[in-house]
Amino acid sequence: MTAKERNGSRLGIAQQGSERLGHVIGSAVTAAINRGFVVGRKVLVGNIPGIVVGYNIASFGRFLGNTYPLVIRTALGVAKCGVDEVSLG
Repeated sequence: MTAKERNGSRLGIAQQGSERLGHVIGSAVTAAINRGFVVGRKVLVGNIPGIVVGYNIASFGRFLGNTYPLVIRTALGVAKCGVDEVSLG
């Protein structure tokens, strides 16, 4: 039995050059910071209170950093969120 060849693509994930995707993720994180979502800031995810604990720089998987640049800790656990899903608390 041979190993499955991996080509780096995943279902539902658009293919982009890694340099280009890195730039897009960096821009998304910078935009979130400029809107006030800095580490330690209290936020609301819907009506659930949380705190910004970091930034998502993932360039593969289901939760890419360009769409979900914020990492938020709530009483329910840690979540990757888009800036449109959270509000400043």
